[in-house]
Amino acid sequence: MSAVRLLLLSLLCALFVSLSHGACAEVDSDTEAVAGKGFKLGCISCKMRPEVEASATVDWYFKAKGEADFAHIYNYDEEGQHVVDERFEDRVDWSGSKQSQDIQDASIYLFNVTFNDSGTYRCFFHRLLTYEFYEYQTVVSKVVHLTVVAKATRGTASIVSEVMMYVSIIGLQAWLYIEMVYCYRKISAAGEEALRESANSSGAIYRLASSPIRPLVLHEDTRKMYSISESLLFLLQC
Repeated sequence: MSAVRLLLLSLLCALFVSLSHGACAEVDSDTEAVAGKGFKLGCISCKMRPEVEASATVDWYFKAKGEADFAHIYNYDEEGQHVVDERFEDRVDWSGSKQSQDIQDASIYLFNVTFNDSGTYRCFFHRLLTYEFYEYQTVVSKVVHLTVVAKATRGTASIVSEVMMYVSIIGLQAWLYIEMVYCYRKISAAGEEALRESANSSGAIYRLASSPIRPLVLHEDTRKMYSISESLLFLLQC
């Protein structure tokens, strides 16, 4: 029965892993880049129904600070990436979903960020959902407000998160240490008890084996009764 349960558990785990593979989570992009460094512009749009087949193309638009309109800067489709705006020529690379037309991550990577890259970015998913009897076209957009700074700064939330992470790690290590000490003491006490019981059993067996066999000593009254019994038996025989 235990083997059957183990097999069912393994199958459930395998099913869970297969369903979890390729899972999508929409995470907001970072919004602060450092001049002269690289930066990833994040853009993720998850399908509501992962089991539906789909294909998508992506377009990125940029509006610099002080400008009124967005300019088309980048396109990605089944043929690959295309840099449309010369300001980003040789400075943009695809960092999203790879080897799949079902694009859910449309992130791009900017090389050698400049202060002129500060502004608002918009990415568009043009997604075609394919059902059994029809197709459905959807358009999803995401917005990223990018600020370029000369030196990286750390916000209060980032500092608090890092402190909490270290506190959690230290607390977990302390808990593990306490559990190890507790388990060691229990195992040690059980081992000592087992040794004492084993020693007592061995001593009893040794004493029994080494004790001499004492001869049978009859009491005086017992000897008299034995003699009377022998005499009665002799008279009966006569």
